[in-house]
Amino acid sequence: MSERHQEFQSLLKSNAEAVETLLAALLSGDMQTDEIARPERLLAAMRHGVLNGGKRLRPFLVIESAALFPNVERDTALRIGAALECIHCYSLVHDDLPAMDDDDLRRGQPTVHIAFDEAAAILAGDSLLTLAFDIVAAPETRLPDATKTALVLALARAAGIGGMAGGQALDLAAEKQAPDTDGIVTLQAMKTGALLRFACEAGAIIAGAPENERATLRRYGETVGLAFQIADDLLDLTADAQTMGKATGKDADRGKATLVSRRGQAWAESRLQALVKEAEALLAPFSHRAGILIETAHFIANRRN
Repeated sequence: MSERHQEFQSLLKSNAEAVETLLAALLSGDMQTDEIARPERLLAAMRHGVLNGGKRLRPFLVIESAALFPNVERDTALRIGAALECIHCYSLVHDDLPAMDDDDLRRGQPTVHIAFDEAAAILAGDSLLTLAFDIVAAPETRLPDATKTALVLALARAAGIGGMAGGQALDLAAEKQAPDTDGIVTLQAMKTGALLRFACEAGAIIAGAPENERATLRRYGETVGLAFQIADDLLDLTADAQTMGKATGKDADRGKATLVSRRGQAWAESRLQALVKEAEALLAPFSHRAGILIETAHFIANRRN
């Protein structure tokens, strides 16, 4: 194992622990200013949907993209990462519902609607979505108001009708009418890629970096987002449920087209390596500071769960 890979694994673990600790605090029973009450069962459902392990890859990308810039406080990037993780977890809670993907297992444990009920899962997702923007706007996030506004706008665009939520709508429609290859690319760029794009671009926004550096990190995010989805589709064909911590083979069972099902495993493996090279080239202007983000691209392309 290379020294850089060891450093990456150590950082991934320590950042995940820091994100988990912060999320646990944000989802405690302690009320915030202007809150009237925190219903116990709703809070428990939210915690079930969030405090269940995971690699915390999206917050990791926020923290490490921000670390490219010397003027960013890690705690600030950590809070933005936690906000993004709330959005991601809300999407998983809702995607697992019977009206959507109808899944019983997530990260190796019962999904929220199985552990509680469908109403609790809907409200938990709603509350996590709202909490994300609360975290960005809160005074504890020590950023200028203009920077907070830019983050809120970018996150809303990534999560909403033109991003993740719209991508889920396209994904549901794809079960009835298979999209062409361009349609699959659009669907995946929205459903999966948009939040990963935000995760990488957020570091530059937090830092107030020049537009060219923001654009570079945005493009890096789009590249690793595509790699993430291709790797995910590949795992859906080749991995088992125990390894993945969720059901596998569901896309094939539903006749849902993916780039991997259209073009095959050999194409997918070759495309993943090409995307890693593209990510490395994009990060070249950041020199040695980008070592961890380069290793992240390799990790995303070669992951096993």
